[in-house]
Amino acid sequence: MESLIATLPEDDEYIQDTKHFMREDAMMIPAKIAGAEGGDLYSIRMQNAAIIRDHAMHLYVQVGSLRFHETYKNLEYVKLIRSEIDAFRLLFIEWVEGFDTDNHIWDDWGLFNPPGAIPPSDADHYSDDDFDDDDFLDDEEE
Repeated sequence: MESLIATLPEDDEYIQDTKHFMREDAMMIPAKIAGAEGGDLYSIRMQNAAIIRDHAMHLYVQVGSLRFHETYKNLEYVKLIRSEIDAFRLLFIEWVEGFDTDNHIWDDWGLFNPPGAIPPSDADHYSDDDFDDDDFLDDEEE
């Protein structure tokens, strides 16, 4: 990625903005992979995976957009980076399929629940009434 960025013209404002976005997206992907691998909960891993997918797709489009900009001529970098993102996508799919669907916390928003997961009953579901401030106060403060 840095090799591509080094070839971008400095005097083009659009390309400089694109460079900034490409660098941000490229840096976010490994950070979110680490976040997904750092925890074992399905819902957290899927949330990170969705963010990774979003940044990879942005990067793919941003790199591809350079083909249509007349001041950028090093199209071999565009082909190479897009090819690597395609290869990453296949590894990504395999990685996500390996997530443990049995280890999850119910996502009330419904986005990151494992396929076929059954929602908790009302009796099992957390409510604000379950929280007691006194559980966190030190007895010495009284």
